[in-house]
This record gives sequence, structure tokens and C-alpha cells, in this order.
Amino acid sequence: MSDLPIVALMYDFDRTLCTKDMQGYSFIPSLGLTEGEFWDYTNELGSREHMDSVLAYMYAMVRIAGDKNIALRRESLVEMGRNVELFKGVDGWFDRINRFGLENGVRIEHYVISSGMKEIIEGTSISDCFKSIFACEFLYDENGAAVWPKTDVNYTNKTQFVYRINKGVLDVANDVDLNRSMPDDSKRVPFCNMIYIGDGLSDVPCMKMMKAYGGYSIAVYQKRDSKVEALLGRDRVDFIYPADYSEGTGLDLTVKNIIRKMAIADKLTLENTRQKKG
Repeated sequence: MSDLPIVALMYDFDRTLCTKDMQGYSFIPSLGLTEGEFWDYTNELGSREHMDSVLAYMYAMVRIAGDKNIALRRESLVEMGRNVELFKGVDGWFDRINRFGLENGVRIEHYVISSGMKEIIEGTSISDCFKSIFACEFLYDENGAAVWPKTDVNYTNKTQFVYRINKGVLDVANDVDLNRSMPDDSKRVPFCNMIYIGDGLSDVPCMKMMKAYGGYSIAVYQKRDSKVEALLGRDRVDFIYPADYSEGTGLDLTVKNIIRKMAIADKLTLENTRQKKG
């Protein structure tokens, strides 16, 4: 199985695999705030201080929790992940797609590339399904309290993690190997063997990257609207589907068809290489 070609499925998380921003299930209520109040505070802070929007929300988490004498610890954030509500079919999706890949001669790997919290994602029922989770994360002091952003995954630097998957450089601290020149045929996961699944404008850089380099991008939605239609109409995504991961849905069947196409292309490439070698 280790010699099989790899197909990478990459996912945003909020509103892609779960039904809303992950902070809204447990963290924001623990502050005694509504989701609107928290995000209004964050957006106003970011606008006033000209901050990266992701760094603004991470600062707001630390600041508001501190003001309310609430300890912001890794273990508490992980525990909050248990309350995250996943879309229909997500729980059985990964095993089903993995089996389908093997049946077609490829190995499927799943990755998260999210501006949400890595700690919360690690507490969800599907955290073990991912080879790597690239998401925002805090640095904790000697007492276990969050003090500083360790990783910031904003809307444009998401593409960095696509390159990491492409080259097999999954350690976010390893920039040397990430930036080292590498022949295309030695890269671990070719762009043409990648599928990116997201929900909206924050995913556009990764979606455009897929279209530019031969991969596929899919936008999922809870309610079809003009924003989703625009992604398709402006050729930023290949397909749009309701966020239902159940067997037999449009999303399920299309992902399987893409995997099947990638598997066939890999087989033809291998046969061409074999014949050239004589």
C-alpha cells in the first residue's frame, strides 16, 4: 500500500465540515457572550488596530477570557471540540473514501487547512482522520495558559500549507525544506492529485491554486445563494454542492469520480514511464 500514488483531500473546517464557526459551540458561550457580540468585538478591534483578522480573533479570545478570569488552556479548548456539530455524513465519510481510493489503486490522505482553532479541531470525533491539521494554535506558558499565537492561518497564507502537502514538508517550523527547489517528479503529492473542499471567499486562494495547477476545488454550502453561485460563475471552483457527505450525494459521487480519474491518470503515467524504460 505504501507504493500507491497519493490523493490529498484538503478541507477548510468551519462551515465546511462543521455547521458554523467552531468558537460558537462552547467557547463564546463560556464567555457569557453571543456569537454576534464576540465577532463584533473582534472585527472592531481588527479594523481599529489594522490587524490581521485571524490574529484579532485570537487576541480577543485571550483578552476577553482574561478580563473574565477564565483560564484559557489547551485542554479546555480540546474539550470544547466535543461539542462541535458536524454536517450530515461527515462521521462516515473518511473511511468510505479511503476504501474507495484503495479499490481504485490510490491512497487517500486527508488534511485540514483552517483559520479555526487546532485545539478545538483536535477535540472533535474526526480529528484522527487527518494526516495533518493546519490551523491556528496558541503558545502556552509554564502554567498552561494561552499567551501568544503560535500558528496563524489566515485566508491568503493557507496556500503555504498546500505547498507543504505537495512537498511532504508538514512541520510548520521547517521553512528550509519548504523553500528548497524540488523537481516536480519528486514531490510527494502532485497538485493534479489534490482536491480542496471549502465554503466561501476565505478559501478562494486555495481554490484558484487548484484550478491553476490541475487539481480540483469544490465549494459546499448550507443554503445556495448568490455568493456560492458567483464562485462557480467566475470559474473559481469546479463544483458546488450542499454540505452533505452521505453516501450517494452529489458531493460523494463527484469526489469519487475525481479520485477515479486521478487513479487512471496515474496508471497511464506509470505505463508510459515503464515503456520508455524499455
